[in-house]
Amino acid sequence: MRRFPSRRTLVGSGLTAMATMAATSTASAAAADGGHAEDAEHRSRALSRARAAYTALERHFGTSDGSGLVREQYPAAPDDKPYSYEWPFSQVHIAALDLAAVDPAYESELTACAKAQEHYWNAGGGTTGLPGYDSYPRAPYGSGGDMFYDDNEWVGLAKVQRYLQTGDTAALARAKEIFALVRSGWDTDPSHAAPGGVFWTQATWSHDRNTVSNMPGAQLALRLHLITGESEYLDWARRFYDWTNTHLLSPGGLYWDHLDLQGTIEKTVWSYNQGVPVGVNVLLHRATRERVYLRRAERIAEAAYTYYVTQGRLFSQPVFFNSIFFKNLLLLESVSGDGRYHRAMTAYADQVWSTMRDPATGLVHFNSSGGTEAIQQAALAQLYAVLAWPRALWPTLY
Repeated sequence: MRRFPSRRTLVGSGLTAMATMAATSTASAAAADGGHAEDAEHRSRALSRARAAYTALERHFGTSDGSGLVREQYPAAPDDKPYSYEWPFSQVHIAALDLAAVDPAYESELTACAKAQEHYWNAGGGTTGLPGYDSYPRAPYGSGGDMFYDDNEWVGLAKVQRYLQTGDTAALARAKEIFALVRSGWDTDPSHAAPGGVFWTQATWSHDRNTVSNMPGAQLALRLHLITGESEYLDWARRFYDWTNTHLLSPGGLYWDHLDLQGTIEKTVWSYNQGVPVGVNVLLHRATRERVYLRRAERIAEAAYTYYVTQGRLFSQPVFFNSIFFKNLLLLESVSGDGRYHRAMTAYADQVWSTMRDPATGLVHFNSSGGTEAIQQAALAQLYAVLAWPRALWPTLY
């Protein structure tokens, strides 16, 4: 069984930083909204910080056995496994991907991460018979684990990003394989409450259908439709999208977490579950040219901005949820041209840097124990790497 931060108590989440965030966000936002020279300066600063965050990640979480894998947390706990689970590793992989998009020196690191990612690949297939990434490395580095559809979707979206930025056809082929797996996770039992939806995992201990297993699946399908022109991808994207909107969209315009087989809704509101639907609507607008989808993206983004930024809840969310949240808001801004979400992302990253990071180690500390998870460090590297991107790259985000 993997660790899954979206279901556990989030301790030491940095709530004390919220009081100072409001005081500093105005200055950070103003700095991020300058002219071209200032923009280049701030992108250069962001790249420097992304490199520093990734260097600390390599130093404290890297392994020396040639696997290319990383440890789950630093310092390690007595009962930790030798390597991280797939979800944290995928975010390390994506941090290298985001850096390589703006700094070619990270191409070799990205190649190493992509190779290590394959240690999780289960070519023999899971319960639906289709291959995908297990939740823990397979032999010789481990014994594998349950497949999670959302874990696979993040890798699929990363592969699409790689294809869009470099034309890597092998990455595109793997994204298609991952989508086939996700599609196989669709609930086909009409006796279930709210039948339909992609399950969260193939594990027998959970039968939940989540926003995070459906909306990223829709996003992946839309990316593949836009690349290939194949209508089947668009049909599946709409199916995932419609099911989630019917069953997990709250009256307030934000998305709840999941629905079980009895129809009980778990109503936690996570930031990444708001960001991805924004991105899905942007891509639906791109695919169909129907403005209704762009308006929906703007409404979700506005509701989420109010809830998390205006009302001071960003630091109640894991940093690795917020990195996904903000990337999708930048995808919207690639169409709308508004700079408000970029300014909020800058202010948030700067607040994490100044209040949650230990300058001596370069590690962020959100946990009350003082430790750091690999996925937290990777998220900081992602935030700053993307803040270093020129606007022209934003349309390739998730």
